[in-house]
Amino acid sequence: MKFIRAKSAGFCMGVSLALRKLDKTIENDSLSGDIYILGSIIHNPQVVAEYAEKGVVTADCPEEIPSGSIVVIRAHGITKQVQHSLSLRGIHVIDATCPKVKDACVLIEENTTDGRVLLLFGEESHPEVKCLLSYAANETFVFDTLEECKKFNLDPDRTYCLAAQTTQDKHVFDAISQELSKKTSLDFVILNTICNATQMRQSEATKIADKTDFVIVAGGYNSSNTRRLAQVVESNGTKALHVETAEELPLEELRSFKKIGLTAGASTPKKIVDQIQKALESL
Repeated sequence: MKFIRAKSAGFCMGVSLALRKLDKTIENDSLSGDIYILGSIIHNPQVVAEYAEKGVVTADCPEEIPSGSIVVIRAHGITKQVQHSLSLRGIHVIDATCPKVKDACVLIEENTTDGRVLLLFGEESHPEVKCLLSYAANETFVFDTLEECKKFNLDPDRTYCLAAQTTQDKHVFDAISQELSKKTSLDFVILNTICNATQMRQSEATKIADKTDFVIVAGGYNSSNTRRLAQVVESNGTKALHVETAEELPLEELRSFKKIGLTAGASTPKKIVDQIQKALESL
């Protein structure tokens, strides 16, 4: 058996930056108070567990964070209303939001102040989507499939802007853009908010799928960009298996494949990818 490992597998710039900020906060002796994260710092349970051992508390809602504490904003960001409320309560806020997410927030804010309605391609329950929506000045519509977009009954007398969650599939987003372009009377602008790192990982996953007959996708089950990689591989006609750790690999079943690909989401630590590679090499 042979295998191909994606060069892009593992942490992206935004994830690395968020974890560096959290590490510096932990190491900063001049700061006093317990350290909190509002939601997981990144969508990887193993990383979150490691920080819990260092005393970092993950809060499910703002009310769980007491005044005088330190809160590090997760890579996915939080709504601007929640961030403002934390500051008002005397909580020391350290912003570790991914710069690509912050750029998307700015674009949405700038393009909705003139009355444009936001059409957002993303997962409505995802924390990043909630963050992005909080920067829209007007009405918003959230959808996560091309089929939903086709059903929109948009008012030609209103103006719109189209944006996407930063980890969405660029090919699907382009298809959505083309679908809206068919409505010749519709005034809408397209905002380029999908992260380059996401596009690169998805493109590499497609190339690996072409060269293999099975692909392992490593990352947290709660990671949307990892789930998307598995979807990209399978939409290319190659079977994919999403796992969090090497212990979950069905090693005996994998022996039947001649060539296996290995990729990982943007929030997957290198050591986990290395452990999976080592398990595959043992075959």
